[in-house]
Amino acid sequence: MPRDDDRSERRGAVTLRHIAERVGVSVATVSRVLNYDPTLSVGDATRQSVIETAEAMNYEPRRRKPRLVAAGSVKRIALLHFRTPDSEFRDPYFVAMRLGIESRCAALQVEVTKIYRSHDGAVPQIPREVRGIIVIGWHAETEMAALRARNVPIVCVDWHPPGDGIDMVGSDLRLATEKLLTALDELGYRRIAMAGWAEDHAPTKREPRARAYAAWMNERGRFDERLLVLGENSEESGHSVAGLLLDRNPRPDALIVTNDTMAMGAYRAIHERGLKIPQDIAVASFNDISAARFLSPPLTTVRLPAETIGRQAVDLLAERFAGRDLARQVNIETKIVWRGSTRAPAAPGADAGRLPASG
Repeated sequence: MPRDDDRSERRGAVTLRHIAERVGVSVATVSRVLNYDPTLSVGDATRQSVIETAEAMNYEPRRRKPRLVAAGSVKRIALLHFRTPDSEFRDPYFVAMRLGIESRCAALQVEVTKIYRSHDGAVPQIPREVRGIIVIGWHAETEMAALRARNVPIVCVDWHPPGDGIDMVGSDLRLATEKLLTALDELGYRRIAMAGWAEDHAPTKREPRARAYAAWMNERGRFDERLLVLGENSEESGHSVAGLLLDRNPRPDALIVTNDTMAMGAYRAIHERGLKIPQDIAVASFNDISAARFLSPPLTTVRLPAETIGRQAVDLLAERFAGRDLARQVNIETKIVWRGSTRAPAAPGADAGRLPASG
């Protein structure tokens, strides 16, 4: 004998309430699952049950695919990069971030116009038909003012502009650095050095990881300015900066490098001096690019989820298109990936000071 809800489904369109009753969850949960809400915290089994039940009941959403971008509402967005095409290509972190943006746009059927910094520094021109802008990295206030004057949604990625009225997504590099320093300290490393670089737009200003390192060391009365050396964001600079630090007397027992690309140069400097990793000096870094696991030994690094950050940037824009009017600033969790270039915590997979995502 057919159930009453089966007869009601045949009489009319299946609603979110029908699915919620069948699965045993709230209508809001069903709505967020079917609209691919990236902020929803729900188990994989529940998520799969909602999707399969919706398919079995022939649920048809009303002109939405997905909800964050209503059909036909968005045609094109711009990706405005602070780097030139060749410098982006040399940095796997930003390549992964762009791929995350592009893949999410493809899923939402949104076109992306990529606009890079020119070598002559000219102000980029953004097509008139662009309906939203994703801004990667630092941009001058004059550029940001021009973008705001277009009256389209803007999301800043990997850079926090002044104020709280603009959408932003990235990872908190200060907290990530503190987490790594605390973990290394708990593992017994005491003379920890850092090879970093200065801000691209302010050559005398340390970038966030180097600032966090100095602050963490100062708070504990352990800061030694000779153990913080700034260079450039490149493998060659990693080699030269690490060389300076390795020649200090006494030599550091651990070296933090501000990204994996520089760490590859640091490895070369260490091997050239006949030193062994991690027996003579430990090495840890940031980003977790694919090459990190293939170094010898594999590199301990703080994973900065670039693709996830890129996808979240698109979702923030889509939420604006759907009507959200208050700015959101989202920090994506970072995690230490322990490999052979350092000692590791006693418990496999332990991650000292793990920080929750927020948004």
